[in-house]
Amino acid sequence: MTKNRRLHPAWLVAAVAFVALVGAAGFRATPSVLLHPLHEEFGWPLATISAAVSVNLLLYGLTAPFAAALMDRFGIRRVVSVALLLVAAGSGLTIFMTASWQLLLCWGVLVGLGTGSMALAFVATVTGRWFVHRRGLVTGVLTAGGAAGQLVFLPLIAILVRDHGWRTAALVVAAAALAVVPLVV
Repeated sequence: MTKNRRLHPAWLVAAVAFVALVGAAGFRATPSVLLHPLHEEFGWPLATISAAVSVNLLLYGLTAPFAAALMDRFGIRRVVSVALLLVAAGSGLTIFMTASWQLLLCWGVLVGLGTGSMALAFVATVTGRWFVHRRGLVTGVLTAGGAAGQLVFLPLIAILVRDHGWRTAALVVAAAALAVVPLVV
């Protein structure tokens, strides 16, 4: 006699969280691929472009505890959806940049806040709410998703930059972030 086993909704939540985390890691790391193309096109010093990456990393780290509090108050779906929209806006708006402060705002602030909202605090919130027996396994898999994002995204973004330019890569990042929003919702 076979028992009809349905997939528990927690595993769907974990799968969507994994996709969001893979994307967030890739989105956060993308500016490193854009350093030289932005330098070549705009003539901005690498130090100025690196400052945007530094702001991104700083906000990535500082945002996580606040994002966790916002997830408790407003829910995971809302916070992660807004985070993905911030990433999409930050990446998409870069194609209109004309000054280095705009890079700081787009990739530094918007993408930093967005990806920081989907950091390890997101993993802890998902696993704490949805898992008891397999919490360690799911935490490990979701944490690995963060590392996998860079491994998956960076080569693809580098190829896009090489073959189609940095603007195409920025738009692909924006589209990828937007594509995950319906899954999260």
